[in-house]
Amino acid sequence: MTTFTLEALAAIVAKRAGAEAGASYTRTLLEAGPARAARKFGEEALETVIAAVEGDRAALTAEAADALYHLLVVLQSRGVALQDVLGELERRTAQSGLAEKAARGRAPGAG
Repeated sequence: MTTFTLEALAAIVAKRAGAEAGASYTRTLLEAGPARAARKFGEEALETVIAAVEGDRAALTAEAADALYHLLVVLQSRGVALQDVLGELERRTAQSGLAEKAARGRAPGAG
């Protein structure tokens, strides 16, 4: 079991955001702008879905790690703290998923 956390990864992303230009992939993504970071996150999310559908555990693990990293870069690019996202998840889990979706006006299974 690992002790590594999303908070630790978010801190690494924030630190690398301030790295010297050309010295960090994170910095390169952020310099390209939020749209580029979002597109890269989308690519990684799709690759995660494909690995899940194919049932490839190793690929799913690797792609999920890529997707989480790129999501944190997107959040960094827009100034959204991981703690804000975790707070939203905490708020949502105070009720059942079906009730939460109904409160947002979505049918169960619609996303």
